[in-house]
Amino acid sequence: MVAGSKGGVGKTTIATHLAAHSALAGHATVIADADPQGSSSRWAERRAMLDSAVLPVDVHRKKNWEKLIPDGTEQVIIDAPAGAYGEDLERFTDIADAVVVPVLPSALDIEAIVGFLNSLSKLKRVHSRALPVGLVLNRTKPWTQTSQQARQMLGQWPYEVVAQLRDSQSYVVMVGLGRSLFDYHSAQVREHQQDWEPLLKWLNKV
Repeated sequence: MVAGSKGGVGKTTIATHLAAHSALAGHATVIADADPQGSSSRWAERRAMLDSAVLPVDVHRKKNWEKLIPDGTEQVIIDAPAGAYGEDLERFTDIADAVVVPVLPSALDIEAIVGFLNSLSKLKRVHSRALPVGLVLNRTKPWTQTSQQARQMLGQWPYEVVAQLRDSQSYVVMVGLGRSLFDYHSAQVREHQQDWEPLLKWLNKV
């Protein structure tokens, strides 16, 4: 599950990229769209003609949402609703393997995510560490002092920073096309793909 308490942090971008990576690896992949905006569903619809298509399933306000997932599905990526807190997400966290939380590299954004993480920690599976939570520092400019300070701040938290994704307009373009960085192989794109390796390795471990 990819989740965060505020919009605009790159939640859907990360969810769609994880879904594309899974589909490109040959897995039957579903993106469970719990966000009322439906952005990840529209992304999947634009991708429908590709061999690496991802099936969108609308799970917004669906209590027994897992029954909507087709038989034979190998990977489910949940795009959680923006603004939701721990208690709102329990129907997903009860069966999720991991939670990925995007954070923007500014003091205000980091402070804003504290309440969300505190609400997650009250959930039984998170509190007992049965459900891993990983932070992704998103839209960073690694050479700037702001990004470096954000990394230091997050390093003091009980949740691991599992990846740091550089700021790039490519992500906006890719989502609009129903594509991902993993669909391309240019040298420039490969540099950004490398940013994802720590996150993918972390997810494989959990």
